[in-house]
Amino acid sequence: MASQMKRTSGEARAVRDRDVRQALRRKVLREHIGDSNTLVLDELGLRHGACRVDIAVVNSYLHGYEIKSDADTLERLPNQISVYSAVLDRATLVVGRKHIEKVKAVIPEWWGIKVVSVGPRGGIDFENYRPLSMNPEIDPLALAELLWRPEALRILQELGAPPAILRKPRSSLYRYLAEVLKLDKLRRFIRQCLKARERWRGHSPLSLGADL
Repeated sequence: MASQMKRTSGEARAVRDRDVRQALRRKVLREHIGDSNTLVLDELGLRHGACRVDIAVVNSYLHGYEIKSDADTLERLPNQISVYSAVLDRATLVVGRKHIEKVKAVIPEWWGIKVVSVGPRGGIDFENYRPLSMNPEIDPLALAELLWRPEALRILQELGAPPAILRKPRSSLYRYLAEVLKLDKLRRFIRQCLKARERWRGHSPLSLGADL
């Protein structure tokens, strides 16, 4: 009887964000962990910290995973959708089953959906509910804002920007980059800079010259 009560209690426990995050890294993102060409980062800030992506995967794409477990509310989701859709190449919503009907009505068609399920022994699994596709409407200015000022300056210097531009405030540097660079090249520079940051990866920044 005690064993049965314990099992019932465990089954009734709401799955928390932390549980889902750990399982997602272990089961879905395991091929990326330790890959020298891929950065897997928790809490990547967008629009100067207006939102933070739960898990960002940076390789050939900038792919964000947003977790909404059964223990979470959807209160922040509309703002997150707006900000993520301005920046990310791909986005996946990892959602508890109780939220699925509500989120289907609000997230863009290009977002993927994975539904969290809990097995009989308490293990967390993921069901591919809706496939993802590429973001059709990235905002170049929002994307450029991912850069730190020294990174933006380095790119502009390699592009041969006038010295007067280099002395302008950070916001002006972002606008200039968004205007002069084609989106595909800007996306590539952003991914290179994110993967090369010393405090994240422990090595020197990548050279951007080969891609100019």
